[in-house]
Amino acid sequence: MNFQQGQLVQVASNQDSTYQVLSVDDTADLCWVRRWPLSRKGSPAFSVSLQQLKEAEINPGLRL
Repeated sequence: MNFQQGQLVQVASNQDSTYQVLSVDDTADLCWVRRWPLSRKGSPAFSVSLQQLKEAEINPGLRL
């Protein structure tokens, strides 16, 4: 699956949380994400393998 910047995804190891795609590095097979929705103090970014991501099931109350 091709992920796009701004897309909401879930990480296989934590399917209870939603993350926003910040950047995709196809060469390194990595994606930089941050927890969504953002917290007041910000949400730190971290990298995760593209194989560990899946498209998030969007909650109707959750907006970009």
